[in-house]
Amino acid sequence: MPQKILCVAEKPAIAKAVANHLAGGRVNTRSIQGNQYIKNYEFDFTFSQPWGNCSVTMTSVIGHLNGLDFEPDYRKWNSCSPEHLFDAHVIETVDDEKKAVADNITQQARYAKALFIWTDCDREGEHIGSEVRQAALKGNQRLQVKRARFSNTERAHVLAAALNPIDLDEHQVNAVAARIELDLRLGASFTRFQTLELQGMGESLTERVISYGSCQFPTLGFVVDRYFRVKNFVPEQFWSIKVIHRRDEIDVTFLWRRHRLFDRMAVIILFERCLSARTARVSKLQKKPTSKWRPLPLTTVELQKLGSMFLHMNSQQVMKVAEDLYTKGWISYPRTETDQFDKGIDLKKIIEKQVQSQAWGTYAQNLLNGAFRTPRAGRNNDQAHPPIHPVNFATPESLSLDGRRVYEFVVRRFLGCCSEDAKGEATTIEITYGDESFHANGLLVLQRNYLEVYTYDRWESSQQLPTFHLNENFEPTEANITDGETGPPGYLTEPELISLMDANGIGTDATMAEHISKIQERMYVEVRSRSGGTRTGAGQPTTRGARGGRGSRVGRGGDRDGAQATSGNSGILEFIPTTLGCALIEGYDNMGLATSLGKPFLRKEMEMKMKEICAGTKVKREVVQEVLEGYREVLVTAVRQVGVLRAGQDQFSEAQLLPRPSKNTDSVCAFLPTHKNFSTRMSNPNFPYPTSDSQAAQPLIYQPSALFPSDPSNPSAPFVLDGFIPQHPSHYYPHLFPQPTASLPASASGNPSLAHFYHAQIAAAQQWSQSQHEWQTASQHASPFPAADADADDSMSDAAEADGVQEQARLDAMQRQRNNDREVEAQAGDAYREQERVDAMQRQRNADREREARVGDLNRLWDDLSAHAPSMVARARRFGREVLRCESEGAVWAAWREGELAGMGAAWLDGRWRGLLLCRLM
Repeated sequence: MPQKILCVAEKPAIAKAVANHLAGGRVNTRSIQGNQYIKNYEFDFTFSQPWGNCSVTMTSVIGHLNGLDFEPDYRKWNSCSPEHLFDAHVIETVDDEKKAVADNITQQARYAKALFIWTDCDREGEHIGSEVRQAALKGNQRLQVKRARFSNTERAHVLAAALNPIDLDEHQVNAVAARIELDLRLGASFTRFQTLELQGMGESLTERVISYGSCQFPTLGFVVDRYFRVKNFVPEQFWSIKVIHRRDEIDVTFLWRRHRLFDRMAVIILFERCLSARTARVSKLQKKPTSKWRPLPLTTVELQKLGSMFLHMNSQQVMKVAEDLYTKGWISYPRTETDQFDKGIDLKKIIEKQVQSQAWGTYAQNLLNGAFRTPRAGRNNDQAHPPIHPVNFATPESLSLDGRRVYEFVVRRFLGCCSEDAKGEATTIEITYGDESFHANGLLVLQRNYLEVYTYDRWESSQQLPTFHLNENFEPTEANITDGETGPPGYLTEPELISLMDANGIGTDATMAEHISKIQERMYVEVRSRSGGTRTGAGQPTTRGARGGRGSRVGRGGDRDGAQATSGNSGILEFIPTTLGCALIEGYDNMGLATSLGKPFLRKEMEMKMKEICAGTKVKREVVQEVLEGYREVLVTAVRQVGVLRAGQDQFSEAQLLPRPSKNTDSVCAFLPTHKNFSTRMSNPNFPYPTSDSQAAQPLIYQPSALFPSDPSNPSAPFVLDGFIPQHPSHYYPHLFPQPTASLPASASGNPSLAHFYHAQIAAAQQWSQSQHEWQTASQHASPFPAADADADDSMSDAAEADGVQEQARLDAMQRQRNNDREVEAQAGDAYREQERVDAMQRQRNADREREARVGDLNRLWDDLSAHAPSMVARARRFGREVLRCESEGAVWAAWREGELAGMGAAWLDGRWRGLLLCRLM
């Protein structure tokens, strides 16, 4: 009787595919009790020695079998302080929903000689293999354990893997075990800390788990950082020179070599020199061949980035579709860092299978006919899987809509890698006009090559340049000064976010999409297409569970919740933080931590230590203790400065009382101040407190949900409701609400500007009167103490009075609590004031640098003037010093408009140079 080999795959689809390949289609299929998806496939196969001809049972798991959790005494939210979870004992058990799967492996192992593991060949697959081994050894301690090394389910590849078993990589097993333990301890401790400290700060946070993840928060930090870069961006005006020359009915635009300058005066002077020269000379004429390189072989990170850009699918959706294509045998394993093909892979055989395609079959045949080129080799090789490539040809009818698009992208990318670079001819013409250089470039695409099949790249010929000759002189047809403003960066898109995560070691190529989905599920960010329209993160706020706020770990191969962005031409997705997301990151940043949780450095260091475990230079326990000590210091500081976190979060709680911005607003963070200090005034115009002088000149209408500062004279005072019946805004800010007036004052007659101002004041007063009436009406309806009816009996009056006394007692208790909270906030305020002091010093240093730069600009201007008007230099220097003196006093513009300096300038400078200096000051 042949001996028995137990084979276990990571997914049911892989088990079925491998069994059919090994058995040649002669398979007996049996169901197991307790799980409808798991099947046992029985067949015979001849392995290499020493196993030889064997009876095989092939089964599978569904991702991870085991889960790690704290002992029952530590699982309740208030069972211990969060920092104690760093040292609490943890236990590993089989998940309840996986017990039937584990029991099946244990039972089948009793009659087997060897266990042959067919999990994915990466870190996570190695650890799942160790869990399978653990379950099998419970049934048979004498089992020999091997694993298969494979990267796709193509028949020849599977047969080769079956004949060459290898050992499990224990280093990778330990690395994943360390990561799982750290994720549990860090996630549970910081999630409990955040949730328990912040849940009482508003109804919206009462039943919400404010979760933490060591990859979630750096990912969120990237989004918040870009958001503030956009909101705090200050545009700067620049000027440039453009030269146009028309020849042979073609307008050639020559671009300035300096590109642009931020000094209008300097540009005007240089432009004047160009005009004075009248003619331009061709100083360089060059034609040379050029190429556009074909793409590198496809990696997981590139698949996610380009899928988001070209396929209009989010990264998690792309990976889900790619995994489905892999399990069905259409493409290779989609989780790889390798961007170079091994020399032993016969790429032409892969191309042969694509010849039958109607879309790219002709191009594939052309490659086989002699156009094939060896793909470029990148710098990365994970020594586990080849780059992503097609394994078999799939007809469009056999694929779903999304599967068809991802499969087509993978095939076209692979064929493009095996093609010749695109060829072209680049023409460069440089001219000297005055003392300045300008250039024009032209491109003529001669051979498209890989661009014929890889349609996602663009490289087009430009307009043909007319004939010029070296050292030729010509008078330009047109020369102009152009101006513009620098623009802010865009909000972070998914390809950019994936690139940042990859560069900073946040997650692995296999988990990046999950981390991005998680911050959407937690409602820390919202997603919208760049063309407009907001789509909120998937999922609803999660309620607290029994796992310390960490939630269950989703096993690979199982269903994962995520952001279900609809496919289609919806545009590139961009991420905008919610007020909760901004408040969390800003809160930790303002604590003065050596390394903020919103920065990627702690997690990147952890990933580096995981690699050291894989390399065998460190052991699991050593790495776990080192990482926990680093995070323990952060948690202790956060607990000590929780007031800072609450102060930032308080803004979120208050903002939730206001109406949400419409979807066409500039940002879902419209309720946050543009300045990064959350203790300053709010920027929402619904708040009565003015945010600018222009806003202070306008009356504000009270909204029932608006909040008022507890101390109107202190802009940093927290916003609170002034009892049950807040006063009208005019009570706090009488200067904002003009008294009604019926006619214009005499001083306004004959002065249109002044008359317009008083007309605006009259309109504002009328609006104020209307708002005051609305306020009184709303106050009557909102009052918790309605006036007693004159005809009501005495018992009702007494009851109302008693209720009033109880309500007053409750209000007094609330006021005492507010006073206590203010004491805590006052301590946090010291940190804010210190930060303000540092910011003020930095602003002063920046102002000094800017002043020095402007003085340098003036000196260079005087040098230019000296070459054309030597007799004016001394007077011009005195004039420049006067300008700087007034400028330092903040009065230069007013002084110029009043004419205090105009006469002085006119007396000293004449003609063109006076105009140039005026241009600089305007």
